[in-house]
Amino acid sequence: MRPQRGPPLDIAFLGGPLPQRGVGVVAPFDFALDRELWRWVPDDVSLHLTRTPFVPVEVSLDMARIVSEHETLREAVRALHAVQPESLAYACTSGSFVGGVAGERAMSAAMSQASGVALPAVTTSGALLAALGEIGARRVAVVTPYTRSVTDSLEAFLREAGIAVTGRAYLGLTRQIWQVPYRDVVDMARSAVVGAADALFISCTNLPTYDVIPQLEAELRLPVLSANQVTMWAALRRIGAAAVGPYQALLDNSARAGTGLVVGLPVEPFPAVEASALPEVALAGQPFGDAEVFDALDPPPPPEDPLVN
Repeated sequence: MRPQRGPPLDIAFLGGPLPQRGVGVVAPFDFALDRELWRWVPDDVSLHLTRTPFVPVEVSLDMARIVSEHETLREAVRALHAVQPESLAYACTSGSFVGGVAGERAMSAAMSQASGVALPAVTTSGALLAALGEIGARRVAVVTPYTRSVTDSLEAFLREAGIAVTGRAYLGLTRQIWQVPYRDVVDMARSAVVGAADALFISCTNLPTYDVIPQLEAELRLPVLSANQVTMWAALRRIGAAAVGPYQALLDNSARAGTGLVVGLPVEPFPAVEASALPEVALAGQPFGDAEVFDALDPPPPPEDPLVN
């Protein structure tokens, strides 16, 4: 016997669902941090993600070139057409810096043209340059999970754009980057920030960073930018929306003031620094010190590695 139905409920107070604006995101096939991207997104914006086709290649310069081919980008953008995003983002750092500054601009243009309506399009590396301009930073310390050759390519991209790298640290990984715990990111940051850096950049959209950004800014006293952060900041900005990131200097003026960075002062270009002269730490396989506070911030366990299957 079915239970008796209750009286009709008035749901007018719900007033929803809210109208949604959309950002289309093209990510590499091994991207595993969808949930982190969403943490920067306000409630009235939805992310529509698609991925490049799988290829059995580990993280390297070759992979960066494969996942950034223009025809691959066009196919991905066409797959997003039905949901009518208002802006497009390519969420991969290495794929957008491997071709240099001109290559990054060509990628953005290819995505915009493929949309059929000239949607604004950003890439992670292009967003990084815009974010550095936003905070007035011309000298950066760099942290990456990559091998030395991929890290060198990032430095070359920054140097071409007029940004000096003051120090760097890298893990030397070629897979399962999303499994790197926060304590390892923190250890790299502490090693890389030497000299007169205006900011720290944590590269790779597959490296978790959301919770650690304000912690590092408080300790290092300088703005900390990450790949996913700048990508979402730039893509949302293109539709007139603001990224959500409490106590992150790029997104929160009060946090920016706390880092001691004075924005808007004229800056002089810095001479190029040879990679061999940079303070550099390669951390793969090295033990790390106590960092319980950062262990507690680590994201949930990651999915299985698609390259193993």
